[in-house]
Amino acid sequence: MKPWQSNMWRPVGVLIALILAMGPAAMGTVSAAEDDGQKSRSATPGTGLPLPRFVSLKSDRVNLRSGPGTDYPTAWVYRRAGLPVEVIKEFETWRQVRDADGATGWVLQSLLSGRRTALVLPWDIKPDKPVPQVDIYSSDSPSSQAVAKVEAGVIANIHDCDGRWCQVTIDEYRGYLEQKKLWGIYENEVVK
Repeated sequence: MKPWQSNMWRPVGVLIALILAMGPAAMGTVSAAEDDGQKSRSATPGTGLPLPRFVSLKSDRVNLRSGPGTDYPTAWVYRRAGLPVEVIKEFETWRQVRDADGATGWVLQSLLSGRRTALVLPWDIKPDKPVPQVDIYSSDSPSSQAVAKVEAGVIANIHDCDGRWCQVTIDEYRGYLEQKKLWGIYENEVVK
């Protein structure tokens, strides 16, 4: 079980409903386009914010629904405030999001925060294997001193990124991680 998951089952009926709910074009406003292998992000008419974009969860309990409304069933419950998710569509006060495992669903906008966070190497977590660790460096160079070692799957608070390195805080440790080791920030994205 990965640290950000609250349960291990996903009923087939809920997954089918989720897939069907994502289909109607009326729910989405703008989709991401591929441009030379990199995502281009366009502003949406409703909020004016780019899609796709990363945000984080505000609460320790957030329902991921199969459609944009409380009448839709809950497909998943996230139990980790600060978890990064990617907003891929908007519909009124609902946001369709994708998590690090690729699961998608709808979340009420008021449960999302613009605070930038990222997961450390979530793709390296494998069942029945030791959890990999990565160094946090004192500066933006692998030759600098390591200030801490953290496990894959932990949430890092992002302060800024230059396209290659991000200054992050994890617990009481502050330092630098290579941007490519984080899920919650786009490749070459600059954050100030």
